[in-house]
Amino acid sequence: MLTDWNAACGPDDPVLVVPWASPDGLLQWVDLREDPYAVNEIPEGEDYPALLAALRALNGSRSPVFTAKCDVWEMDAEELEAMRDELLLDEEVATSGLASYIDLLWRERAIFASRHRMEQMLHRLDRMLTELPYSLAAAELTMRPAVLDLEGTVAEGFAITLYTKGVGVDEAEAAQRWDEALRAITATFRSRELAGS
Repeated sequence: MLTDWNAACGPDDPVLVVPWASPDGLLQWVDLREDPYAVNEIPEGEDYPALLAALRALNGSRSPVFTAKCDVWEMDAEELEAMRDELLLDEEVATSGLASYIDLLWRERAIFASRHRMEQMLHRLDRMLTELPYSLAAAELTMRPAVLDLEGTVAEGFAITLYTKGVGVDEAEAAQRWDEALRAITATFRSRELAGS
């Protein structure tokens, strides 16, 4: 799988704040660690079973991370062209694409609070994800600043935004490639190799 990671930690880059709520109050952070059944409150999960499975797994008790935000969208012409260039694909092989992001926070405070340790984790994840056998998918990991304000305790550190993309000859194949890639990436986050290395 094509993978890459970068850092968006400059003074003008956005900061992930948890908990969060949309200005109109219709959307807000759902703590799936405390209430796994609240995953049903996340509308994207209804249409995308792989996202639902990923949210359940990434917030599970044995997961090293928990989630803050997510979204899924059909890739536009510009995104598709960039994917074809990155994957060295002919246009007819990738006429459709599906993409998603999930914001992730590390549970272990020592990793969450340390830029150096988070960068080490991103190097490790990049190496592991590159070995996944998915030629029509890509993953991008972006490190960004984060603020946690949970239970009256404020902590500053770093989050990861995981972007997963899949392409195909039509919408169905693109969705299948994205689905397979997201499930494999989720398994990597929960793997003993990541936890123990």
